[in-house]
Amino acid sequence: MAYEFTKEDLKEIEKLKARYPEVKPVTLPALWIAQNRFGHVKPEVQKLVADTLGLPEAHVHGVATFYTQYYKEEKGKHVLDVCTCLSCQLCGGYDILEYLEEKLGIKTGQTTEDGMFTLNQVECLGACGYAPMLQVTNDNYVNNLTPEKVDKLIDSLKNGEKPEYEKIRMPQHKNT
Repeated sequence: MAYEFTKEDLKEIEKLKARYPEVKPVTLPALWIAQNRFGHVKPEVQKLVADTLGLPEAHVHGVATFYTQYYKEEKGKHVLDVCTCLSCQLCGGYDILEYLEEKLGIKTGQTTEDGMFTLNQVECLGACGYAPMLQVTNDNYVNNLTPEKVDKLIDSLKNGEKPEYEKIRMPQHKNT
């Protein structure tokens, strides 16, 4: 498959290039544009980004492989990153991961046959106070997970609905 940016993508990349005195800082957002367009940044896509920015392929590859948010292989339409760090683990993160494996019929690291879901186990996503939690395709967090909440999430994603950002309420402290 030959990868090409759309005219809109190229226009966006040109806007980004105009914001910086050099082109290297544009690598990160250009990779995001590529991942949003193609669903991944496999080596062929990294080469496209490098050629578009006039940078060495090694530089773009180094950036793409350093950050876990860039997918170096094809993933499902929805990537479910389940946190299993200590807080999430203690609050049932592994239970949620196992529930999702059973519900989706796949193991961690796999994609459903219909290409709809990829399931990943990840380290801390920075929402320890709302554990267990997961992130949907590098975007929305879904916190305080239960099997019922997971069922609702999967159904809404299957129906083409994007989960809403959850409003997180901080505990109120009273002065005594």
